[in-house]
Amino acid sequence: MSRRRKNKREDETRKVKKKSGVLKKILLILLIVLIGLTGFVVYRTQKNGGGMQGLLSTLVGHDENTLKELDTLQVLLMGVSTDNGLKLTDTIIVGSYDPKTQKASLLSIPRDTFVGKNIKTGGGNDKINSLYQRGGAEKTLEAVNEITGLDLKYYMVIDNQALIKLVDVIGGVEFEVPYVPGGMVYDDPSQDLHINLEPGLQLIDGNKAEQLLRFRKNNKNQTYPEEYGGDDYGRMRTQREFIIATAKQTIQAKNVFKIGEIVDLVYEYVDTNLSISAIKDYIPYAINVDINGIQSAYLPGVSVGPPQGVPYWFFQVDEEETEELVQQLYYSTDTTVPAGENGTEDSGTDSTSGTSSSSDNNTTSGTDTTSDNTSSSSTDTVTKKEAGKIKIEILNGSGSSEKLSQVKKDLTAKGYKISRTSTTTSTSKTTIINKTDVDEKYENNVKEILGLGNISSSSVSSSNVDITIIIGKDYK
Repeated sequence: MSRRRKNKREDETRKVKKKSGVLKKILLILLIVLIGLTGFVVYRTQKNGGGMQGLLSTLVGHDENTLKELDTLQVLLMGVSTDNGLKLTDTIIVGSYDPKTQKASLLSIPRDTFVGKNIKTGGGNDKINSLYQRGGAEKTLEAVNEITGLDLKYYMVIDNQALIKLVDVIGGVEFEVPYVPGGMVYDDPSQDLHINLEPGLQLIDGNKAEQLLRFRKNNKNQTYPEEYGGDDYGRMRTQREFIIATAKQTIQAKNVFKIGEIVDLVYEYVDTNLSISAIKDYIPYAINVDINGIQSAYLPGVSVGPPQGVPYWFFQVDEEETEELVQQLYYSTDTTVPAGENGTEDSGTDSTSGTSSSSDNNTTSGTDTTSDNTSSSSTDTVTKKEAGKIKIEILNGSGSSEKLSQVKKDLTAKGYKISRTSTTTSTSKTTIINKTDVDEKYENNVKEILGLGNISSSSVSSSNVDITIIIGKDYK
């Protein structure tokens, strides 16, 4: 081998080693930078609360002071349908979320709510659900503020297809379809609407979601049972509970990689005056909201119609009870009250040009709150004489008449008065609902007698009983 060729090869070898050395240095620097960035992100994540909340807060540029500066977010949610070519707000809900306390609530506004001057001469355009097509979201927002005394500034108008498509994106929603006498079966060829749902826990896809959300009455003109809410009040309750179930299952970790599709749905089907930056500020904290702790309520009032000398069926707001309810939901300092189970919906209308079918509901409404209270021992004993003053309603959701009989027998043996019993939709867990704010010793005593039960409260009672017991399949 000639000296020239040898020197050339040695030069090439030195160049390769030099390049390799430079590459190693670059990689080392990159590694140090990456470790530094990772350390910074971990540090900021921990400063921002740790976990997914801390990570998301860091990624969107928050610091530990951001949460302290965030106000409670209150938004008017409007679900718009286009039945019969009209744009009516089938669903009107005030949504509230406090990121500091993780307290959230949903307040349903019946779509038949009267917003005119004189109910005796009112027409279809005097219903709140007609305001959107005549004055847009701002008009509806103004009416809700006047009714509730709130100062809502933001709205989200959601096409009914948004929720339906979201359900398919996340792979369906586990939901317990409520029982309806005669079945949840309805056909309206003029709208190409066909509903056929079995009661009970099941996976709801987009098609079934549409059926569930639009159901009011079946082909036999039967609706939700009274204990569930009755008529369109029951429909409002179903809507709220399905929204909560969908939200709960959307924020699961498995859907992280579907965020792009979810955002696309928002852009396509949601109209809002909330800025993207404002929404972004709340997202890191909203993932930690206790979905089971959402307070759920509907506007207090009564349905009135032709039998009362009113030309249309309207929902007439009870101003005094509404003021109390709004005070409780939005201005109460008590943040320990967890979420509701027994909400309901609007008075009986068709979603046509503001006319209404019928409604037999004269029930005032209120909030419903539930909690998993694991305490089973009562420090206060209840005598038979004391128990005899407590009126109890039993709703059988176990599917077993024998279980109902056993509960009645056990309670009456302890002196309790059973005012009425009824069958309700199938439910998995037994619940004890304090309807009139009776002393908690009675709740605990009833739980001791049953041997189980989630204790909850309904601070504005819609029945003449003190305690409602819903027997679940867990009762043995």
